[in-house]
Amino acid sequence: MSLQQPDFGVLRKAQKGDERAFNLIVRAYQVPVFNYVLRLVGDRALAEDLTQEVFLRVYQGLPKFSLRSKFTTWLFQVTKNRVLDELRASERRPRAIVALEDIPPLEVVDAPFERLEAIDAVWRAVGGLSVDLKMALLLRDIVGLSYTEIADSLEITLATVKWRIYKAREDVQLALAREGITLGSEAEAESISR
Repeated sequence: MSLQQPDFGVLRKAQKGDERAFNLIVRAYQVPVFNYVLRLVGDRALAEDLTQEVFLRVYQGLPKFSLRSKFTTWLFQVTKNRVLDELRASERRPRAIVALEDIPPLEVVDAPFERLEAIDAVWRAVGGLSVDLKMALLLRDIVGLSYTEIADSLEITLATVKWRIYKAREDVQLALAREGITLGSEAEAESISR
């Protein structure tokens, strides 16, 4: 499942300031960007704000966007940079302490209790990863970018992408094993992460 590139005609119109064309782009990519940002920052309201800011930056930078690269690669570069700016800024701000019990759980409709526990455990394990590992893993397993697109988006080598994804998956498996959760297969693990 790879993220589709926008229609070339729509992209060219958006570059020239056509708001309807830009709205088509926003509608096509706002959910993947939001989901990615949400998993990185862990706060729905902040993720909504950051997603809006990402698309504002995309709108402002679109006239200069080179059509020689993939739009999704550039979009997730902009997203990465905005999220990293926010994470750096939040490190400098005083933090409010929130009890884990106060954080609303992810809800999955009609899933058996054991599966809900496993899903929560996976997301806790992903949440415990470093930002670098989390970004690479989410771009691959949630957004669906190719390894090459991830390398371009994160501005790192292909080998580094492969290592980060491998390491992230390994760390998630270790965290799950510490909680006594074993996933039957890689396909099951992937279906839980979706």
